[in-house]
Amino acid sequence: MRDPAALPRLAWSLLAVALLWPLGHFAGVDFAQLAQPGNLKVIGGFLASFYPLAHDVFFLGLLREALWQTIAIASVGMLLALLIAMPLAVLTTSALSLSAIGPAPASWLRRGVRPLGRGLTLFLRGIPEVVWALLFVRVFGLGPSAAVLALALTYGGMLAKVFSEILDSTDRRPAQAILAAGGGRLAALSYGLLPMAASELVSYTVYRWECALRAAVVMGLVGAGGLGQLMDQSMKAFNGGEMASILLAFLLLVLLADAVSKGLRQWMDAPADGYWRTTLGWFGGLLLIAGLWACWRSLGLDLGALTGAQALADLGRFIGEFFPPSLKPKLLAKIASGALETFALSLAGTLLAAGLGAGLALFAAGRHGRVAKAGVRFLLNLLRAVPELVWATITVLAAGLGPFAGVLALALHTAGVLGRLYAEALENTPPAAEAALRHSGAPRALAFLYGPLPQVAPQWLAYTLYRWEINIRMAAVMGFVGAGGLGQLLYVELSLFRLGSACTAIGAMLLLALLVDGLSGWLRKRMAC
Repeated sequence: MRDPAALPRLAWSLLAVALLWPLGHFAGVDFAQLAQPGNLKVIGGFLASFYPLAHDVFFLGLLREALWQTIAIASVGMLLALLIAMPLAVLTTSALSLSAIGPAPASWLRRGVRPLGRGLTLFLRGIPEVVWALLFVRVFGLGPSAAVLALALTYGGMLAKVFSEILDSTDRRPAQAILAAGGGRLAALSYGLLPMAASELVSYTVYRWECALRAAVVMGLVGAGGLGQLMDQSMKAFNGGEMASILLAFLLLVLLADAVSKGLRQWMDAPADGYWRTTLGWFGGLLLIAGLWACWRSLGLDLGALTGAQALADLGRFIGEFFPPSLKPKLLAKIASGALETFALSLAGTLLAAGLGAGLALFAAGRHGRVAKAGVRFLLNLLRAVPELVWATITVLAAGLGPFAGVLALALHTAGVLGRLYAEALENTPPAAEAALRHSGAPRALAFLYGPLPQVAPQWLAYTLYRWEINIRMAAVMGFVGAGGLGQLLYVELSLFRLGSACTAIGAMLLLALLVDGLSGWLRKRMAC
């Protein structure tokens, strides 16, 4: 039986290949590099040195301290991010707009606050946290303070955007009734919106804390403390045993964090059961406060010193050195080339991850037995547990310096993320269509292609586009470890203290992130039509 849609699909596929082929060239995609004897010898020797794992008492003591510091950085950074995000989300949400309940008096202040808040949110989340960390290290020196402040700014912007979207998508009728009755916006927020959106807000916050753990490791690679700093030292010494121990410890931490967050979400979604649920909630809240206090104390942060007059003066002086941004033609040409390379790197890495993730998802969804499902799910957890910048330090050994190492790093981490999401979408798909096709005699492959695949394709594509938005920010900093793109140019300019040129590079990162966000949003809207 002929497929009537086969010809249009073939035409679209050929057009996609024609458009993406030049981007693959800019991203330096060349799998033959992986088979070069020199690269094979280097990466083979490094991986062989992973065994035996480092387990001497002195190193394990350093590992324990670095592991706890990473947890503390992620937790305190998220606390400060929430303090930034909550007022920004209230300012930018349209759910509390007076005009939502009817005509409202015109006010230039009311019209200007929301766009200003959204612009600030975009600025904070548009600059990757590792860039903020690198800047803060220049001001406050090496250590966890830079990482905590970097997480607070970037994640504050991310949380503010998503919190605002969650509030916008929440049923507004209770809040509108409070506003219409003469109540203030604080009352409408507290009694109308938050009770209905609380579960989703907490769930996303916990998910972001998991991401903050990975980000805390990445920022250590630029001297901001934690596991990343210990990992950087082991990488520079080519000590594979220490690297293996660090990666294993971090994998166990991520799996534990994933289990804790999953249990918390299940507890929140469960129906209320009176006294014991309330008691457990209060106990958990007190435990969280005690844990945050312990994290704060262990980092030795002095918020007064970080926000004091001298610190603010130093920070202001440092920021002032970035202006005016350099607009030299030679620099702009380099930035244009780096931006194109970053764009190509992010797209190639995302597409490669989508293909790899889709293949792994078939096993992770249990379509090839329980043993394969358990093994592949462990592999997906391993891939996504290792941050992109850490993967890049390894893929540079396998593929050499350049953007191809960044493509491989993005693909490996993102395949773990997308493979898990794809598998969950497959598991939630009704099996009736595939069963009917199999019953009619269709081969297993065709039954999948025409049964569950069309049902999950829009969701898979939406997940892929969302990850592309994240990957463009990570691609922009891959150059910090020699994987090309804008990050390499920014790292050089900062190292040479050419801060005007660095400002121009950071501006290019922001514009590139805005471009990809807009393009991804447009594609998702087209999919929904």
